[in-house]
Amino acid sequence: MTQQAFAVAAHPDDIEFMMAGTLILLKQAGYEIHVMTVGNGSCGSEQVDAATIARIRRQECIDAAALIGAVWHESLCPDLEIFYNKELLQRLASVIREVAPTILLTHPPQDYMEDHMNTCRLALTAAFARGMPNFPVLPPRPPIGTPVTVYHALPYGLRDPLNHHVHPEFFVDISSVLDGKRQMLARHRSQKDWLDASQGIDSYLNHMETMSREVGHLSGRFELAEGWTRHLPFGYCAEHANPLVETLAGLTWHPTSPAY
Repeated sequence: MTQQAFAVAAHPDDIEFMMAGTLILLKQAGYEIHVMTVGNGSCGSEQVDAATIARIRRQECIDAAALIGAVWHESLCPDLEIFYNKELLQRLASVIREVAPTILLTHPPQDYMEDHMNTCRLALTAAFARGMPNFPVLPPRPPIGTPVTVYHALPYGLRDPLNHHVHPEFFVDISSVLDGKRQMLARHRSQKDWLDASQGIDSYLNHMETMSREVGHLSGRFELAEGWTRHLPFGYCAEHANPLVETLAGLTWHPTSPAY
């Protein structure tokens, strides 16, 4: 059976910045790819109203997902309304049960903004509750018993909220798929055009590539990379389950020295 990888992020373009290279590689390895942004992008413009930009950014997400043949899932709420509450948890848990991912990719527990951190919390609890029949989800779906291994991306900017550098547990070489990652990010034209006008042509895309190069340099091995840390497996998967590393074995690097 085809295995599923599910990326759950806060806003349109978060996946493209920090996770898309790994998703493309998983797709190439035979995984079915699913993507969701919990927030709908409604605060992503200074020129148009919330409903208009949410509609624009929804289509941009759909277009970016289509580039890699990913299954796109609807957002759940407006930007800055991603709270750790029962309704959002029930709705996300329902999607987790529908997708039944083997691999779940999400934000780190510590990031520069609350939407990212709350998305991480929601994704973790939704995955934890996947097999609990006494936790009702919206829409109703039966519990699932399949294991899921959760991985946290690096924070945007590669620093925690207190400006400390963050080091991942392992790195994925995305050198071969940077062009695909760049094309996905370019589909978010509402953001690209605004930053082109304010910061220079392709600044949006170039910033993503600069971060990928910085993570590659941090690895000490790859030119371009994304960094990941596996979540504690309790309640999610077997102690030593590591399907991301196993699937992309030839493209991962796990530093053994604390000096890295």
